[in-house]
Amino acid sequence: MTACAISDQIDRFLQILEAEKGYSVHTVRAYAHDLTEFVRYASGEETPDTTDGPPPLALAIDAINNTTVRGYLGYLHRRNEKSTIVRKLSALRSFFRFLVKQGVIEEDPSAAILTPKYSRQLPSYLSVDDMFRLLDQTLEDTVLGLRNRALFETLYGAGIRVSELTGLNVFDVDFSSGCLRVVGKGGRERIVPVGQKAVQRIQAYRERLYEKTGIGSNTDGPLFLNKNKGRLTSRSVGRILKTLIERCSLVIPISPHGIRHSFATHMLDAGADLRTVQELLGHKSLSTTQKYTHVSIDRLMAVYDNAHPRK
Repeated sequence: MTACAISDQIDRFLQILEAEKGYSVHTVRAYAHDLTEFVRYASGEETPDTTDGPPPLALAIDAINNTTVRGYLGYLHRRNEKSTIVRKLSALRSFFRFLVKQGVIEEDPSAAILTPKYSRQLPSYLSVDDMFRLLDQTLEDTVLGLRNRALFETLYGAGIRVSELTGLNVFDVDFSSGCLRVVGKGGRERIVPVGQKAVQRIQAYRERLYEKTGIGSNTDGPLFLNKNKGRLTSRSVGRILKTLIERCSLVIPISPHGIRHSFATHMLDAGADLRTVQELLGHKSLSTTQKYTHVSIDRLMAVYDNAHPRK
């Protein structure tokens, strides 16, 4: 296998992830970084994770074997958390499976490597009372104040990702039914309920926005705007939330992702079944939802006490 071929194979693999698998730009970029780091390690670079750019061209694919992968795993253990190691190893496995499928190599050199075990940390979440405190926080009766109220009411009301929130357009909101059209990971679309509270706050925000700027809801465009009238970013939502939490004096440093997790937790605690929550969250597999959500021990004990014959 020629030295240049390994770069070509990585490029082909990344193109398939984006074009055929529907992976997001951020995910493809992460795969590219992880694979390039591995190739640099296998090429003998002392610090393969510190230099940007394409992988070195002096490495032949058939020079990579089980020992190479094990050595790379040891290198990662000295520098990374277990969750990061699992992610990087997963990227490597996917690439090698691609090479086997394409007939580039006969055997997967990562096949015999065991995935490191690690305890998946659940994101922080708010109790129902604390969530209501956050959502009902008194804010300035301005365009930005009304926008911020609508932002987090929508995030909690629909349980969507912050990237899905900032990606919403005006025509994605069905005000009559209280539903949103959301574009999730891989460009997959789904319809989710958001609730009348959120709809009312979105309407109040857009009406004030029209009064102050003339930007109405009769033409499509970003639903939530920044102060420069451009689309609000996920990073900005995080900063706004941090300010609100400080104002509410909440103990838990919740993130936008934590609001999504709070949504799932509260739904399950109130009796929603796991598959329904899976659909609402936009997860492809139920196992993802099981890892992502949890129910309170109080509810589990209540069900146990009521149902178990030997209670």
